Amino acid sequence: MQSLSHLQARRIALAAQGFTDRAHATPTLATLQRTLARTGVLQVDSVNVLQRAHYMPLYSRMGAYDQDLIRKASARAPRRMVEYWAHVQAFMPVDLWPVMRHRMDRYRGERGKWGFGADPGLEPRILAAVRDRGPVTARGLDEEFSGPRLKDNWGWNWSDARRVLDYLFLAGDVAIAGRTSQFEVLYDLPERVLPADVLALPTPTRAEADLDLVRRAARSHGVGTVRCLADYYRMSMADTVVAIETLVEAGELSAVRVQGWDKPAFLHQEAKLPRRIGARTLLSPFDPVVWERDRAEALFDFRYRIEIYVPPGKRIHGYYVLPFLLGDALVARVDLKADRATGRLLVKAAYAEAGAPAETAEELAAELIRLAGWLQLTSIVVEPHGDLAPALAAAAASAGWRG
Repeated sequence: MQSLSHLQARRIALAAQGFTDRAHATPTLATLQRTLARTGVLQVDSVNVLQRAHYMPLYSRMGAYDQDLIRKASARAPRRMVEYWAHVQAFMPVDLWPVMRHRMDRYRGERGKWGFGADPGLEPRILAAVRDRGPVTARGLDEEFSGPRLKDNWGWNWSDARRVLDYLFLAGDVAIAGRTSQFEVLYDLPERVLPADVLALPTPTRAEADLDLVRRAARSHGVGTVRCLADYYRMSMADTVVAIETLVEAGELSAVRVQGWDKPAFLHQEAKLPRRIGARTLLSPFDPVVWERDRAEALFDFRYRIEIYVPPGKRIHGYYVLPFLLGDALVARVDLKADRATGRLLVKAAYAEAGAPAETAEELAAELIRLAGWLQLTSIVVEPHGDLAPALAAAAASAGWRG
């Protein structure tokens, strides 16, 4: 059985995620598609303290890009990606829609992610309203279909229309056509959202769908444990093990040992082991490199927890903390906020990791300048919190960026 060092596994993982792809001077839709092929999915999240989650992994790999590319890929024909509950809520390539039909059937039987108690008679009426008026938001249907909201209701106090639409979305009866400027979901019929040739694709068997998802997860990871591969598309461990065994037998995966890992790992046959990784970028808390926290710790010796829901006085690093990837290591973390009203990028805190190289502050300052330019912010303010903050403030000031 092949053995990989800790460093080799890390470089394989970063290469699989696209961090060795040749940069394009001006990222295009083709660049976006190449990046999406690497990541497999782009997690969607409503937090907008810096930039919404699905924009950041593209930036981390493509550099500063025209953010309208997201709209062109997801809301303009021919659509290249669509939202579904693939990892969690996420953009995925449109060709994954038929693969997700088994998941849609399961959600239909389970009445959504959590089940719900809305009047079943609302479903055909709301589906008919989407057919007649779509694309439409839940808010656009509330007056007609929703009663008063109960404070003890599940689902963040969702209205009846919102709960039924979420169920219909999970069951594949409606699809997400886009979002409003307030980030509200626009629902429409799948035939008006997905390309006709995608909808016409046959539904794979359940075993074929599981194989496809594990194959994609393995390609995006490069190397990973059963748990890593199961988590990527939120599959059961049992189904993942069966798929792995099939892929090993077919030669698409091979079992390997990774230094320091206490579980067997599996290497994708197309995985590359580069001699170096030349990355310098910030990673979203929802980036595939770090979203499975145990994997991030195993690969990078980087213990990472998002603290959005932690009371302010109990936070260790901050509200919205991004890891800083330099070369093949996570060398620092920064708590960032885009103060759009004043045009400032606020560094609420900055911390160096153990063993961070001497140039960390200068490299991070250069990355923050790039990020600020992409977000159309005109100044950087480094607040005096964290051991890296003084050096980072000095580096930003010496580059001509100060609050």
